[in-house]
Amino acid sequence: MSEILKKYQIDTEENKKFQEEIRENLLNFGHRFPSPKGSSYYLGDDGTPWKERNRETWITSRMTHVYSIGTFLGHPGSEELADAGLKGLREELHDTENGGWYAGLTAEDQILPNKQCYAHAFVILAATSALLAGRPGAEELLEDALKLYDLRFWNEEEGLSCDTWNTEFTVLDDYRGLNANMHTVEAFLAVADAAGKEEYRVRSGRIIDHVLGWASDNQWRIPEHFTKDWTPDLECNKDQPADQFKPYGATPGHGIEWARLITQWALSTYKEDTQGAARYIEAAENLFNRAVKDAWNADGAPGIVYTTDWEGKPVVHDRMHWTLAEAINTSSVLYHVTGKAEYGQYYAEFMKYLDETVMDHVNGSWFHQLDEHNQVIGTVWPGKSDLYHAFQSTLIPFYSPALSIAAAVASFRRLGD
Repeated sequence: MSEILKKYQIDTEENKKFQEEIRENLLNFGHRFPSPKGSSYYLGDDGTPWKERNRETWITSRMTHVYSIGTFLGHPGSEELADAGLKGLREELHDTENGGWYAGLTAEDQILPNKQCYAHAFVILAATSALLAGRPGAEELLEDALKLYDLRFWNEEEGLSCDTWNTEFTVLDDYRGLNANMHTVEAFLAVADAAGKEEYRVRSGRIIDHVLGWASDNQWRIPEHFTKDWTPDLECNKDQPADQFKPYGATPGHGIEWARLITQWALSTYKEDTQGAARYIEAAENLFNRAVKDAWNADGAPGIVYTTDWEGKPVVHDRMHWTLAEAINTSSVLYHVTGKAEYGQYYAEFMKYLDETVMDHVNGSWFHQLDEHNQVIGTVWPGKSDLYHAFQSTLIPFYSPALSIAAAVASFRRLGD
């Protein structure tokens, strides 16, 4: 095997070194994210802040999460950057009058309306990572975020989370969605790992059981959008198929991402009970394999298409960087958990495509959106908003698949590596 091929192969020293180089590039790229009060600027093509754009809570949370992990990796400046993000979350993005976190702020410091479950899940994730990193204020942020989330978003009777309130928390939107619930699972698992609150791991399992029921009834293509009584709305946004957060049809990248989270939950829940975990891991394989079959190289060019219809035919052919990052993550996890060679082969293919097409070797980071010919475009994701998906894909292949990534890196570092 030639040297250039080895750097794409899972569990080789060459791949570990390659991923370390990618990780350092990403961490260096993101240094200019904090605004003076801490909320995150949206980063442009070369990492320059686009100060005319909104400063959003979900991006601020993601960057806080990334640089909290950066503290364990010894990346210079990580402590200050994590603290800046925490300041933004604890102060200017926090609604002291109504509770919770604004969706964000405009360039003129005007409040973006509504309270998003999606954003609040990321606040929790950021707080758990910052807690593990020992950052000042992280524990208080986590306590506040969990209390608010439990009050406003979690529905104990349904075992699912709602999606969007108005700013004052007086009107709940009828829309229900799985994107927010997916990141809720991620956040809840992080809470269990970082703070020992196992009830949140149990909640994650309740969400997962719902998702697997819907997916298995739909040829392992996950319905994304629902009415307020959790009836799937398979035609949602058919006239706006490339919507940034609510695209029409199946989103293969989410099928891939769910597969990893389900595997993490199963391994961390059942531990020594291999039979208990096995049926969930099999379901995770079904999700991954369906998504890859539908979306990877689906139209004659490399890449994972953004969406398909309910028969698996591509609808939006654009390639989003986050889907590739999640494919790298999940293929590595399934390879390590099942030992099946095909997942290692997929990992190598994804890494090769990343290196040759999606990484920006000139300006840094990854191109966030490419068209069906793999030309850079920005109709949905202009610039390079944040580091979260790409950064995690440089770590998840090397750590325990049973642990949230911040907890995994923290535990490993504390053992003396």
